[in-house]
Amino acid sequence: MLTRCPALDRTAQHVRAFAELKNNRDSRHLNRWTVKVQEDDLPALHAFAGGLGQDFDAVTAGLSLRYSSGAVEGRNNKMLKRQLFGRANFDLLRKRVLLEAAGRSCSRVR
Repeated sequence: MLTRCPALDRTAQHVRAFAELKNNRDSRHLNRWTVKVQEDDLPALHAFAGGLGQDFDAVTAGLSLRYSSGAVEGRNNKMLKRQLFGRANFDLLRKRVLLEAAGRSCSRVR
């Protein structure tokens, strides 16, 4: 497929290069990657690269620092899904957020 569709091949190359930056936690080449993507005629990747550029400092920090909030976010998302399954609506979620912001426990919110 990649040989028959040059645009798809270029997209795959850019995606692999970005994955390598991410896996190696190497932010030094992020600016060069962004420039290469913008030079190529791939509108979907232009939007992605532009989004990275909107908060370039945070993206650079995310690629270079060893700290991550991923585990906490995953645990909280899983907990919310389990607690709200079958009865989830915006009112219940709003109550949970407001109670949590006020420093009260949400374990008894129904």
